[in-house]
Amino acid sequence: MIPQDVIRFANENPACFMATMDNDQPRVRGMLLFSCDEKGFVFSTGKPKNMYKQLEANPKTEICFYSSKQNKMMRVAGKVEFLDDIELKSKILEARPYLKPVIKTPDNPMFAVFRISHGHACFWTIETNMLAPKFIEF
Repeated sequence: MIPQDVIRFANENPACFMATMDNDQPRVRGMLLFSCDEKGFVFSTGKPKNMYKQLEANPKTEICFYSSKQNKMMRVAGKVEFLDDIELKSKILEARPYLKPVIKTPDNPMFAVFRISHGHACFWTIETNMLAPKFIEF
């Protein structure tokens, strides 16, 4: 189960960066978290994208959330699991109308939703910069 401080930080700072592996080359891109709760961190993407193919080949990822107000960072590492949940896809399309011209309907086979439900998180601040990270397992 994901702790409340981790959930809160992710939801308050949904713009983040996600790393994947492309063979032996790391790739990082900006992402927008859809939601985070006790079950995990939920994102969406398109199946034709390289990111989807990279996560399919290697589901391990790391995400970095940052709060400029707090000058605080949270890193999350884990494995993605792809979800075939029409209700969740409908909620994402409703919340993000800019996806509708491309995705059109929640049952579009190009529409991928994934969650990170197991892994660990750690917080970073300038005050803790030189200390070993304290991993929060979930």
